[in-house]
Amino acid sequence: MRKNGFYLLLGIIAIALVGIFWYSVEHNTALLMELSFIVAVAIVYYVKVKCTDFTEDERDIKIAEQAMGRTMQVFWVVFGAVSIGGIMDLFHVPSFAPHSVPPPALIPFSPRMLGYLQLWLLVLMIFLYVGFRLYYARKYGGWETDEE
Repeated sequence: MRKNGFYLLLGIIAIALVGIFWYSVEHNTALLMELSFIVAVAIVYYVKVKCTDFTEDERDIKIAEQAMGRTMQVFWVVFGAVSIGGIMDLFHVPSFAPHSVPPPALIPFSPRMLGYLQLWLLVLMIFLYVGFRLYYARKYGGWETDEE
């Protein structure tokens, strides 16, 4: 399979996952969505390994290493701050004083919202990686070609 076919298949899998997500929500079958996601990741990995025109040289590996390292450095700080805020919100004991107002939270936390919070953190991690990947590709000349 070629790279463009891989990206087309990736889009089809993403649309299928949205449909499965909708079905899972409508019929309250979370296990179906969880298993579908795991199977989709396995399929994407298998198909990517079988792609013929993905090339990686030392520069691509260096760019990926730098982007992954910086993503983790930024993400653990954000994840830690959000986790501390969530724990503080869980430990908050309301005061019974007549005019007491709880301090505002950066992210209002509810145990029912944990899945949404984790999904937003995952999206943040993806955007961080893509941003750092673009930055380091530009820094190390990842888009330059040897031909003129």
